[in-house]
Amino acid sequence: MTDQDRQTAEKKRADEARKRIKEDRETREKATREAAQVKPTPTQEENDLAAMGVHVIDKEEDGSTDPNVPQTKEAKPNASQKGAYQTRETAPAHKS
Repeated sequence: MTDQDRQTAEKKRADEARKRIKEDRETREKATREAAQVKPTPTQEENDLAAMGVHVIDKEEDGSTDPNVPQTKEAKPNASQKGAYQTRETAPAHKS
């Protein structure tokens, strides 16, 4: 391998590394922007008030769905998987 070949290979590796770093940075920035739109629950102010002994009744809305609403989804069995495994019956142990 000549000196010029080594320099070309090194330049290629450096360019690929720079490209990867740029892609990683863009991915991190995108994730940061998306996370900034979410509001934590409880908020820091609510945590601070609770730490000082204040009972916080009215909490700020965080934008999530109400966990107390009943779910309307039902699990449906997959017909193709019915009987895909074998089960055994066991008899109770006899006392001697």
